[in-house]
Amino acid sequence: MPTPLRWFIVPVTVVAGLVLMGLALAGIIFILAYPQLPSVQVLTDYRPKIPLRIYTSDGHLIGEFGEERRDFVHIQDVPEVMKHAILAAEDERFYQHPGIDTLGILRAAYSNFVGGGKRQGASTITMQVARNFFLSTEKTLTRKAYEALLAFKIEHNLTKDEILQIYINQIYLGQRAYGFSAAAQIYFGKPLKELSVAEAAMLAGLPKAPSAYNPVANPKRAHLRQAYVLRRMRDLDFIDDKQYAAATKEQLHVKYDVNDFGVHADYVAEMAREIAAERFPDDVYTSGLRVYTTISRADQEAAYASLRRGVIDYDRRHGYRGAEAYVDMADVKKDDDEALEDLVQEFDDSDDLKAAVVLAADTKQVRAYLRGGEIVTLAGDALKFAARMLDDKAPANKRLRRGAVIRVQKGDKGWQIAQLPDVEAAFVAASPIDGGIRALVGGFDFNRSKFNHVTQAWRQPGSSFKPIIYSAALEKGYSPASVFEDAPITISAAETGSLAWEPHNYEGTYEGPMSMRTALAKSKNMVSIRILRAIGPQYAQDYATRFGYDADKQPPYLTMALGAGSVTPWQHLAAYSIFANGGYRVEPYIIKQIVDGDGKVLAATEPAVAGDESLRVIDARNAFLMDSMLHDVARRGTAARADQALKRYDLAGKTGTTNDYVDAWFCGYQPTVVGIAWIGFDQPKRLGNNETGSAAALPIWIGFMDKALKGVPESYMEMPDGLVPITATDPAGRGGPTREFVYKEHLPAPDEQPETPIVPQQAPAPVQDAKPKLVDKKM
Repeated sequence: MPTPLRWFIVPVTVVAGLVLMGLALAGIIFILAYPQLPSVQVLTDYRPKIPLRIYTSDGHLIGEFGEERRDFVHIQDVPEVMKHAILAAEDERFYQHPGIDTLGILRAAYSNFVGGGKRQGASTITMQVARNFFLSTEKTLTRKAYEALLAFKIEHNLTKDEILQIYINQIYLGQRAYGFSAAAQIYFGKPLKELSVAEAAMLAGLPKAPSAYNPVANPKRAHLRQAYVLRRMRDLDFIDDKQYAAATKEQLHVKYDVNDFGVHADYVAEMAREIAAERFPDDVYTSGLRVYTTISRADQEAAYASLRRGVIDYDRRHGYRGAEAYVDMADVKKDDDEALEDLVQEFDDSDDLKAAVVLAADTKQVRAYLRGGEIVTLAGDALKFAARMLDDKAPANKRLRRGAVIRVQKGDKGWQIAQLPDVEAAFVAASPIDGGIRALVGGFDFNRSKFNHVTQAWRQPGSSFKPIIYSAALEKGYSPASVFEDAPITISAAETGSLAWEPHNYEGTYEGPMSMRTALAKSKNMVSIRILRAIGPQYAQDYATRFGYDADKQPPYLTMALGAGSVTPWQHLAAYSIFANGGYRVEPYIIKQIVDGDGKVLAATEPAVAGDESLRVIDARNAFLMDSMLHDVARRGTAARADQALKRYDLAGKTGTTNDYVDAWFCGYQPTVVGIAWIGFDQPKRLGNNETGSAAALPIWIGFMDKALKGVPESYMEMPDGLVPITATDPAGRGGPTREFVYKEHLPAPDEQPETPIVPQQAPAPVQDAKPKLVDKKM
């Protein structure tokens, strides 16, 4: 054999022999190892952990609870743009290879060789599924071999679409998001089907390294990875040049708060979670339960916005308190220094109250750095609120200077300085017919305080408790025309239960004898005390239990007339619903139904409904007269701005201001909805001079009703049988005769001794069990 030929044939033969030996060895390993591979039943019977999800009654997600945030989606429901982005980023030949992409391996090997230290992987989607379910992440040849063998086994047992479906739902994408559907919600606040090309490319870039390419934690690296995916999509003809150009220019709006679901209902979601966890404790966070609440998105957003606006308006009335904190700026050399992002990350935004670090400040201008790199310049009117804290004479620990942490808020006139309020508030609204909650906001910011002021805050009700006293008086034989003296009074220690008491009217003036109707409209303290003295505090305490108030929280002393006991906004809601629905006790409820992952109803609330006479707790005539008097409060009394602002006359309610302006309330209704607003400090202290229920709480109620009553026609309670009209005159000659009504059996009305009960004292009727029941449904 010629020498040249021998030099060619021998190496080829050796190489071929080695290849054959390698193939034989691989075959032996395959034969021996394949049967030992784990079963892929976990994939063929794929049952991922699905978190507990909470929804509004109209289907909007408001909460998600579970270790793994995952939203299972079938492959046919995954939009093509998302599939293409994944294939472009991870495995372009997925539908061609048998689980291992030999061309991809060769391409990666060549790239790694010519690229020096820069490494390129060659794992297919099938191999990633194998690794996620069966293997560790350690980088060894043994693990890689098992990964390849498992990929073959998976491909043998599942179709390509089934494998891709598992991958799309199982892969971890950062921010506790498992799967692309959950990631779409967490990063962009939208369902998978609504993603743009740019958003899909951003998500498709995450599997490679969720922490490194996270758009929340590392926005710059995330955009570089997104750009790579977009180029791959264009090169593979998944998108055209026009789509590519548009996607590269698109400004992405990434959510920084993973719990931002687009509906501000954190307190509702937490209430629903507690109920679901109590009812289904074993697998509540992994079995895909869905809880549908009674709130609607529109009503909830109206309540949230109105409460925030009311609290911020109150806060601004009481001045700027200065810098929230200070950060060390020693390492910050320029305005776009990455260290600034780390500093501002320490302070959470509160919705539109954005945290910012001051870069420079003087009396004419403030420049500040916001999360994400935006720099805002504040001048002129934007500084008025904080002007005194820009002066050299401002306290050193509050003055605005470089390194100060402030809040800024963007409004119609651009950015302006704001601050986080110290005060808290609560609002809740429900249907008076069945008690279904329409909106509930338990505080200013759930992330700042998870304490639910609607259900957990025991506060003095002040004058908002007076309607209960007046209703009790009607039951004892008085009428809206009954006259009581508005004059100073001294109460002995025996009647107060503690010390002698000399109460006074809020405004400090006294108008002499007046009707109960006028006294309630003007919230006259002296008249309320005289009414309570006439009917007896013990009777009033017992009577209050009809409305759902705890007897032990309403001590039977004359101070009860001014709301010196304790109530929650939730209790007030149930009580005022009785006036609104004609006398029936219906309890508020928040859960509509609970369904499993397949949509089967596991439990549903069966509420008590007004109109069922077994639920009646006050006479229909009593309810009608109280409704009439509460309308006068909104028309010509302490809440007159309600009718004026909303330009309708079917509104009724009562303001409430406690002693020394500590708590402010407005409790009111229209026949289709009852709303309770409260504002005060967690550690009770003065709200400030003239911060009454009308000034501080009523605007929150009006803001909600303005939205909730849009398109709702005016309606009024029908007068029941058994009332007799009488002509009433004001004892002080204020105005002409008016028409009033009294119970038929209470004629003739008292005229000489108005403070003496007309009928004997009688025990209140027993309160029916009106609590809505969450009833299990048969499967």
